[in-house]
Amino acid sequence: AQVLNDPAHGVAGIALRGQAGWGMNMAPLDTMINTYGGQWFDTNWQPQLTAPAVEQAVSDYVMLLQKYGEPDASNSGWQECLSLMGQGKAAMYYDATSLAGQLETPSVSKIAGNVGYAYAPTKVTPNGSRWLWAWSLGIVNSSHNKDAAFQFMTWATSPQYLTLAGQTFGWANVPPGTRSSIYQNPDYQKAAPFAKIALDSINTATPDQPTLNPVPYHGVQYVGIPQFESVGQQVSENISAAVAGKMTVSQALQQSNQLLASQVNKDNTSGY
Repeated sequence: AQVLNDPAHGVAGIALRGQAGWGMNMAPLDTMINTYGGQWFDTNWQPQLTAPAVEQAVSDYVMLLQKYGEPDASNSGWQECLSLMGQGKAAMYYDATSLAGQLETPSVSKIAGNVGYAYAPTKVTPNGSRWLWAWSLGIVNSSHNKDAAFQFMTWATSPQYLTLAGQTFGWANVPPGTRSSIYQNPDYQKAAPFAKIALDSINTATPDQPTLNPVPYHGVQYVGIPQFESVGQQVSENISAAVAGKMTVSQALQQSNQLLASQVNKDNTSGY
């Protein structure tokens, strides 16, 4: 990122999410925390965000954005970062594999066909460096058309649909991670140079062992407890403030740790 950073010509060394959100800046940042050996809680649900491994990971993330990241990084989400990368205004982009297809679509990307792909970098452990997430289809119990809904879901996740999507919108835009068979399709392999890395990353993700040491929760780029939507959001706002230079990383993590201690404990996480 340092070598490739060229702000004089409008090119950031790296694009990373800086915008607040438990599923926005915290998603890629959590993978860094994991591979640095950090964790949100120990096995007794005591918060660990002020531990050295966490502070080092967050400090490096914030430093990358402040020194070599995109302009106004604290307000940049995945959409902004993806757009910058696609327009050739970022040398590197660290994010979800599901976004790669858009970079290989000439109608929206100036760099299609000229992108190299790599596995997520690791520090002290590969655990938790490859995140795992899914957007899923479901039928609400109150539906009056359960059979029709199930029929649609079956079609929308079928090999026939993926073939139709590839032929209609381009093979790079086939919904990734839906069926393993798509990764054996020669048309998809040709259009999606990221396919093997994406499939391997899915298959080797470790949501049940997301970091170096044992933890009481599941999830790679999130903590699988009901409180996380709230506390994760508040932590993300502190991190975004650090990116913007409104507080130090240490201050952000101290406040975040105190927040976790006040809202999460062994009793209210029972069963998770």
